[in-house]
Amino acid sequence: MRPLTRRLLTVAALSATLGMTLAGCDKKQAASADDMTLGNANAKVTVVEYASTACPHCARWNADVFPAFKTKYIDTGRVHYVARESLTGDPRLAAAGFLIARCAGKDKYFQVVDALYRAQERIYQSGDIRGELQGVALAAGLNEAQFNACVNDEKALKALNDRIERQGKEDKITGTPTFIINGKKVHGDDGGEASLAELDAAIAQAEAAAK
Repeated sequence: MRPLTRRLLTVAALSATLGMTLAGCDKKQAASADDMTLGNANAKVTVVEYASTACPHCARWNADVFPAFKTKYIDTGRVHYVARESLTGDPRLAAAGFLIARCAGKDKYFQVVDALYRAQERIYQSGDIRGELQGVALAAGLNEAQFNACVNDEKALKALNDRIERQGKEDKITGTPTFIINGKKVHGDDGGEASLAELDAAIAQAEAAAK
């Protein structure tokens, strides 16, 4: 495997150093200009998901729960979904994956993240981070030169690291996936992968409190 960049190969998983509390406040969380979002920005409920393209739990939630969650809540306008990035798992894979997703543009961001989740197991089995990521980038419309420029963009990497550190500290994130629904953290029974039923209950509570 050819190295992406020395900086990319040595980027640290920032979330490992962050603390956590479980206090919530039933307050709708506003999306920032840097956030990637789906759905109705004026919805009474905002669901923030902290996730990493290198996190197997996140990939499983994306495959098993997100499609039904999107159909039930995002597509109907009941929820404003905010995706926030983290570097859990292999930080090289996570950082490069998010850089590519953003280089592809807002209209393709979630398409690329989904493709990265689907490729994750192959990447871990083969160890070919560059080859697999380049394949995802090409499928999203980036050529080889654009791919190379994207993963070697030190300014974008610094912005990613700064954003993850700032948001992770503000929301006290220690692992992924973590869901915050109108200001309250929601974890699944296994500590991370919230089921649709668990999210249903939390969203219903947030909707009732917002009336």
